[in-house]
Amino acid sequence: MEAITQGVNNINLGADSHKKNRIQVSHSKKPLFFYVNLAKRYMQQHNEVELSALGMAIATVVTIAEILKNNGLAVEKKITTATVDMKEESRGWPVQKAKIEILLGRTENFDELMVAAAEEREAVDGEYQS
Repeated sequence: MEAITQGVNNINLGADSHKKNRIQVSHSKKPLFFYVNLAKRYMQQHNEVELSALGMAIATVVTIAEILKNNGLAVEKKITTATVDMKEESRGWPVQKAKIEILLGRTENFDELMVAAAEEREAVDGEYQS
């Protein structure tokens, strides 16, 4: 849990930093389940989470959303796509990139599922310590 909390504190929220429930997903910086667990934490705190990505990271955002939905933790509220103009890092040339934002809300039984998952983890941890 400490790694997730530390990750929450270190995430660069960019221009839309006023949104406290937004996660900007990178294609290669963090493992997939870092973002899945972070999204769960955001949904606990804010009742919804907005996943955002550019370019190659779009597939990662869709996968995160599908994991949360398939586990019964989230429902889609809104999906937005766009093309944004950016400058290429190496040469500074203008480049267009695809962008996606997926807004997920908590399901009605979100809290129950989170408690059950925590109890399951504690039971497994207890078995390993015995």
